[in-house]
Order: sequence, then structure tokens, then C-alpha cells
Amino acid sequence: MLRTPVLLLNQNYEPLTILRVKRAITLVILGKVDLIENVDGVLLHSISLTYSVPSVIRLKYFVRIKRKEITLTKKNIIKRDNHQCQYCGKRTGMMTTDHLIPKSIGGADTWENLVCACLECNNRKGDRSIGEAKMKLIRKLKKPNYFTFVLNEFGKPKDKWRPFLFQS
Repeated sequence: MLRTPVLLLNQNYEPLTILRVKRAITLVILGKVDLIENVDGVLLHSISLTYSVPSVIRLKYFVRIKRKEITLTKKNIIKRDNHQCQYCGKRTGMMTTDHLIPKSIGGADTWENLVCACLECNNRKGDRSIGEAKMKLIRKLKKPNYFTFVLNEFGKPKDKWRPFLFQS
């Protein structure tokens, strides 16, 4: 129970990060956050107090943060694409990265030019563009937002988090 994820919002309701219940309860006790949403029907008991288990908390003060950049790596490309081949949709087997526009004809190492691909699709495409290989992407590529990248670590967002998330 103490390892359950909790959404932490800035004072202006912007998502900041995800933390665990243990840390969230500590912030509630210290008076640094307001409880916005709790887990229905679940309580934590101490000797003299009872607390609702938080699901969403909001800082009482505004924190100015510098957004972290996500490093462009093979691991992060595969993570952005949820370990799914962007050509055929397969999620099993060995995954690699592929350049939409091959490096041999000027393709760059960018978030918009690299995709997660299974070995079969990567070999079938070869050193051609997706147009030449007559292949299509299953979704549009873009550089991931730092928070949504963190959110992917926790799987599907909880229903109580949805009003506070900027999903695209």
C-alpha cells in the first residue's frame, strides 16, 4: 500500500511528478500539500490518527522547475513507443530502432526520425525511406514530454488523475 503511486501537482495544478504514498503522507502531515483526491475507501491508521490514502495531492506553494530534457537514446526511443513496432504493431521479440529517413541519405538522429521497430520490419525496410519501402507508421512521432515520459513508467494513469493530465 505504501508503494502506491500518487500524482503530485504544483500549486497551479500542473503535474510535477509521481511519488509513493509513503512520501505523500509525509507531505500531508508536514502541511506542505493539500489532498485533492484520495483512494476510495482506503485508510491508513497510526496509533492516534487515520489518513485517507492520497491519489492526487497539490503543493501549497508554487515551485518553479526547469523541465528536464529526455536524452535521445535507443532505450528511450523504445520506451517512448511502448515497446511496440511502429510499422506492424508487434510487441514481442527483439526490438531495435530504425531511421525513417536513412542516415545514408541525410536522415538525422532526432525524435521525429527514429522509431521502435521489430527486427523483421527493420530488415524489410532496409536502407530505404518508408515511402520507398511502402510502409506506414501506426502513429505520428514526436519528442516526448518529460512528465508523460515519467507517467509511462507507471502504466495506464489512474482515472482520478485524468482531469489533471495533459494527454495528447
